[in-house]
Amino acid sequence: MINSLDQSLEAANSKAYVMVASSENPDMRYLTGFSVTDPLIYIRRHGGRGQLIVPQMEKDRALSESKCDVITRGEAGYFDYLKSAPDPYTAQAEMISYVAGGDILVPADFPVILARELEKFCRVSVDRGTVEKMRSVKTPGEIEKIRECQKANDAVMEFAVNKISAALVKNGELYDGKTRMTSSYLRGEIECFLLKRGFLARDTIVSCGTETAMPHCTGKGVLLENEPILMDIFPSDLKTGYYSDMTRTVVKGEPSPEIEDIFKTVSEAKKLGENMVSAGITGKSVHDAVSKFFEESGYHTGTEGFVHSLGHGVGLAIHESPSLSPSGGELECGNIVTVEPGLYYRKYGGVRLEDMGLVEKNGFDCFTKSKEELRV
Repeated sequence: MINSLDQSLEAANSKAYVMVASSENPDMRYLTGFSVTDPLIYIRRHGGRGQLIVPQMEKDRALSESKCDVITRGEAGYFDYLKSAPDPYTAQAEMISYVAGGDILVPADFPVILARELEKFCRVSVDRGTVEKMRSVKTPGEIEKIRECQKANDAVMEFAVNKISAALVKNGELYDGKTRMTSSYLRGEIECFLLKRGFLARDTIVSCGTETAMPHCTGKGVLLENEPILMDIFPSDLKTGYYSDMTRTVVKGEPSPEIEDIFKTVSEAKKLGENMVSAGITGKSVHDAVSKFFEESGYHTGTEGFVHSLGHGVGLAIHESPSLSPSGGELECGNIVTVEPGLYYRKYGGVRLEDMGLVEKNGFDCFTKSKEELRV
């Protein structure tokens, strides 16, 4: 980690790397190991340890929980600068330039107004994804955190599928006892299940029927018998911040012949992709092989069919490097990626199946253990 940032600092001829963000920013969470709601300032000088500049109220907690050196804004001189500065941004900029000790390197999402103030005191260069690249190769500790998150995801998927399987059917609509089972209702059940176990799920997809032809439609309305129900669940661990991601498509009753054939084809495509994933192969090669398989199976891609990338990295962000896409680069040992082929047609609906796992030297260690069955 240190060497990568040092190399980027050297290339930019800069003294320090600077971030201003809360832990909602995955790079900030990664570099500091600290969970905080408000934006803090992170500075790492070439060859040194990262340093957090925090309000006085956060100092003790940052000292015990972060992996950085910690100083308060007062200790860094902020309030002295504020006495003569025209506004807080100028005072912050003076403080940062003093602590950094020279020209700085910042990420692409650095606050523009602060960057402009900093340019009055030092040269500001923009980094292009060094920390995201660092995050893409997971340590053994990170791998276990993501594996644990996926265990919770498997458990909630089993819970959700069992709800659908046990549902009563009235006039073609699904009921959980006396409660009509809507997308919103099942989404709430899924997200409450996870929250009680220490995981946060947002924007969970529970779509049904022709809604499933829209890959990221979260779903609304009643869940129906004999129609595809697509569930894409991607929670994060409230303690660690790491995500997992998976998708299953099921039918309560009898699927149409078209959906049945689509499901079979998507399942075979997923197996093809997973069998190809290993260190050294490019994400583009895997994506292109699955696209070719769909074409050869009679599912031509255009405005319908296979309309998205095959997969993406997962970590402190739900979508991160590397990608299994037309532009996907070489996979490395320690990457954690999804393999999620799908076929989508407005007339019939869609099917997506998604697993997640670890890229290894000679293959793919799949973390996802949920069953893959269309009829439930």
